[in-house]
Amino acid sequence: MRDHAAVIVGGGPTGLMLAGELALAGVDAAIVERRPNQELAGARAGGLHARTLEVLDQRGIAGRFLAEGQVAQVAGFAGTRLDISDFPTRHPYGLGLWQNHIERILAGWVAELAVTFYRGHEVTGLVEEGAAVGVQLQDGRRLRGGYVVGCDGGRSLVRKAAGIGFPGWDPTTSALIAEVEMTDQPEFGVHQNALGIHSFGRREYQVVDGRVVYADSGPVAVMVTEGHVGPATEPSLDDLRAALTAACGTDYGVHSPTWISRFTDMTRQANEYRKGRILLAGDAAHVHSPDGGQGLNLGVQDAVNLGWKLGQVINGTAPDALLDTYRSERHPVAARVLRNTMAQVALRRPDPRTRAAGEVVSELLGMEEPRRRFAAMQSGLDVHYDLGEGHPLLGRRMPDVDLDTREGPSTVYSHLHDARPVLMNFGERGSLGKVPRPSQVKLVDARYGGPWELPVLGHVRAPEAVLVRPDGYVAWVGDVGGDGLKDALAWWSAGQ
Repeated sequence: MRDHAAVIVGGGPTGLMLAGELALAGVDAAIVERRPNQELAGARAGGLHARTLEVLDQRGIAGRFLAEGQVAQVAGFAGTRLDISDFPTRHPYGLGLWQNHIERILAGWVAELAVTFYRGHEVTGLVEEGAAVGVQLQDGRRLRGGYVVGCDGGRSLVRKAAGIGFPGWDPTTSALIAEVEMTDQPEFGVHQNALGIHSFGRREYQVVDGRVVYADSGPVAVMVTEGHVGPATEPSLDDLRAALTAACGTDYGVHSPTWISRFTDMTRQANEYRKGRILLAGDAAHVHSPDGGQGLNLGVQDAVNLGWKLGQVINGTAPDALLDTYRSERHPVAARVLRNTMAQVALRRPDPRTRAAGEVVSELLGMEEPRRRFAAMQSGLDVHYDLGEGHPLLGRRMPDVDLDTREGPSTVYSHLHDARPVLMNFGERGSLGKVPRPSQVKLVDARYGGPWELPVLGHVRAPEAVLVRPDGYVAWVGDVGGDGLKDALAWWSAGQ
């Protein structure tokens, strides 16, 4: 084992995405993963939201996921499905795709890049060593990283070793999820009774005309609410039988589990995302109820925000202070997810007063403005980083509009595949050619196919020029020769 510029602890979706981002930046990155291979027992999380699909499109790999998943309207809030089919995005939908497939596809992409994998190794401790961090492994060996990023889940050893606080709220409810065989077939779908919400379905399914059609055979995916907050230990088949009997009056002859796990509505967020050369991303930085299926998506987007910034700092083309913007931008996004998942848990409690509140919320979400606002939030399309006052695009995702360039037709996101900042000029061709800029900033002269539109905000004034960060967010908007471009290039595009 050797030294690396960055060591990522955890090879799930967040860690894989971060490794890919660092590799695109030319950084020597390594993943340490305790599993001996990329196989994941069971399916786990079940889909990708629209903004995550856009992020994958920015790297030119969205098609790999779309080829294997099921396109569907997956955004929802407190049991109300939120249709985004009229949203201004190339992906006005979500994608039903189990986590084991998401990980496999991401790992295939990362394998094409210069990333080192240490599989079958568990991290047991960290030691800061001046300009590096020592990573202690269970077998007694150790390696060093200039930076270490904990992508190792809610019980993150990296977070604990760094002494980063994890304040929040203890669980009030728990549920078991499993992939099993059943002698008797339950009614597939989502059900609610006095104990809570339960769901059944097969791992294999298709979405036909917006309706889920399950395979005739195969393992059954189960989610059943427990009548108590279960212990932190791994649940057994007997625990699952007891929970099914209490909730449904029968255990359906459950047997032969592939895996069984327990989740709760525990809600916590790291008060810092960084301590010196140690950083956190994904569930290591925030945990919450899985309501709305936002956790995996939140982690992948953490990685895309952090990757290019860490890459520039490691490459010496940006100041260390750039890493502080990772926390200032992503902490509020996760805090919002924590708030909306806590609200959803509260709204699905089975007492009559809560049901009444839920009915009021459902009625509100049936109205156009609330529907668009909540759908944009749940799908990740409304993320807005505070980059100051100015054009409505500033700090928001760049729309993937069609472009006409000298080289031929293209799209905005096609120019982000190599994770470089892009300065786009929509005015007189060549007018920005003399602007001093760092060598890695791509210059694109283009005409665009309008209109410019953002979820919730609607149509916005077309800009003359924009600086798009590698993560697809707009860092500067202005007129050719306007103010602020030099400073924006210096701060966001390694121009120090």
